[in-house]
Amino acid sequence: MKTVAVSIVTPDGPVCDSEVSMVVAKTTSGEIGVLAGHIPMVAPLAIGAVKLKQANGSTELVAVSGGFIEIRPDKISILAPSAEIAENIDVKRAKEAVKRAEGRIQNKQDDIDFKRAELSLKRALNRINVHEGNI
Repeated sequence: MKTVAVSIVTPDGPVCDSEVSMVVAKTTSGEIGVLAGHIPMVAPLAIGAVKLKQANGSTELVAVSGGFIEIRPDKISILAPSAEIAENIDVKRAKEAVKRAEGRIQNKQDDIDFKRAELSLKRALNRINVHEGNI
């Protein structure tokens, strides 16, 4: 099976550079699966997991908090505000973020804090789910 180069980059630097047989990502309009030779396109990403399927059948998961995916026939680039490989996720920190966000959501002091807390909750739950493989 053909492979395609994948690069996941955040403002803090590269998170992942590898050759994979398929990339599955959650865009704002739905999930997309990309193989080598795919037509060029750019799509905004939703908070979710990126699945990097290796030629040997294994899958690596990366939690992303939005961003963009740029697809070219020979390379896929993912630019995200933050991204973490599943085994590098600090679950304790993510669970603490869930508690903080849930507390802010219950308070509902103003609309802006509610939206920020809701996004924070989504990001933290995504990190936990990716670490546990529940996607």
